[in-house]
Amino acid sequence: MNQAAMKQYQTIGVQSGVTDASSHQLISMLMAGALDRVASAKGAIRRGETSRKGELLSEAISIVDGLRASLDLNRGGEISQNLASLYDYLEQRMIEANLNSDVACLEEVSALIMEIKDGWESIPADVRRTK
Repeated sequence: MNQAAMKQYQTIGVQSGVTDASSHQLISMLMAGALDRVASAKGAIRRGETSRKGELLSEAISIVDGLRASLDLNRGGEISQNLASLYDYLEQRMIEANLNSDVACLEEVSALIMEIKDGWESIPADVRRTK
C-alpha cells in the first residue's frame, strides 16, 4: 500500500473511532495522541530533525491544551485545579525540550501523561459520565 493510501486509511479509521467514542474514550484518545507525538519528537531529536521535532511538540502542546480546556474547574474542584497545573507544567517542559532538544524532558512528560492516562482509564465504567 502506498503512503498516500495508508494515510487516508488511517484518517478514516481515526475519524470513525472519534465518531463512535464516548467522552471518556475521547480523552483517552487525546492522551494517546499526545504520547505518540512526544515519542515521535524524541525520535526526531535523536535523528537531528529539528523542524519535525518542533512540529510534533507543537501538536502535543495543542493536545494538552485541549485536555486543559476540557476540565470543568467549577465542578471538578481540587482535582481539576491540580490537573490544570499539571497540564501547564507539561507544556512548559515540552517547550523546554524543544528549545534544548532534551530527550530527558520528554521522558518525564511521557511518564506523567501515562500516569494521568492510567488513572483516567481506571475509572469504573459505572462512574463515568456519558456527556
